[in-house]
Amino acid sequence: MARDRRLSRTIDLVYRFDPARPPRRRAPHTPAEAQRRLLQGNRAFAELLDSGRHGNVRVIPLGPADVGHGVEPGVAPIQRPFAAVLGCSDARVPIEMIFQQRSNDLFVVRVAGNGVGSGCLGSLRYAADNFSRSLKLVLVLGHSQCGAVTAAVDAFLWPQTYLPLALHYPLRAIVDSILVAVRSASLVLEAVHGARVSRLPGYRAALVETSVALNACLAAFALRPEVERRSCRVLFGCYDLASRFVRLPLAPTRSSLPSEIGLFPPPRTDAEIHDLATRLATSASLSALLRAPGPASSGPRRAASVRAAGRRPS
Repeated sequence: MARDRRLSRTIDLVYRFDPARPPRRRAPHTPAEAQRRLLQGNRAFAELLDSGRHGNVRVIPLGPADVGHGVEPGVAPIQRPFAAVLGCSDARVPIEMIFQQRSNDLFVVRVAGNGVGSGCLGSLRYAADNFSRSLKLVLVLGHSQCGAVTAAVDAFLWPQTYLPLALHYPLRAIVDSILVAVRSASLVLEAVHGARVSRLPGYRAALVETSVALNACLAAFALRPEVERRSCRVLFGCYDLASRFVRLPLAPTRSSLPSEIGLFPPPRTDAEIHDLATRLATSASLSALLRAPGPASSGPRRAASVRAAGRRPS
């Protein structure tokens, strides 16, 4: 009954354009302020469906100038994002919506698996060089149950499923770029949970989620020397499709979920990357996932049939 009541509520998410009452635009002045704004927006989005009130309304004001209203004919608005986001192409991860930001706030680059290819790197360098006055953050955003990461995990676990990808270079390039994170995730899961970890019922699901976090971490690690400035920080995080929070599975047993919510600076050394990977592998959520079979627990037969049906990584 509680589920039925939640689904029966009306939620209004309104993007309001009112030239008579333009919103006051106050851009973040520091990376920390920009980070808080993104996290506040994500919390508002995540909690919108879970609020106890009936008829929830969330209003996001659009500045007239930011959508080209009131400027001279033929003149485009000035671009002034406060954050650049490298995200996945997955349709379930609408970047502006999950952070509750408006037009001209975010410079968004999306590619399957949120990898740092030459096109993505060029776009983010462009943002860092051309919006240096407004840009305060460069964020790598992975997400749970990522299709591209899942394809890489399947190729790692069952090499025979890699052959169809090998015949399509663009898809193979995406999977190949993620395999480093997958291999690293498999090694840390084995180190933490023992050599027989791959026999646990939820191993594939845990390997996917560990790889998702490490893939985002490694992308941010690679971006830091390229785009980080004194006034612009590089961060990373993962959007959880179930809870709608941006987080990392880091909390140990008996810790609360809020300790996992947030955006995180990438490690600076190999040792710090290893420490982060160990924290992921020992977290309560991933440890529980290892022992609880779910939709992601399957074998090569299912993986092959999914590809034969035409599924592509997202």
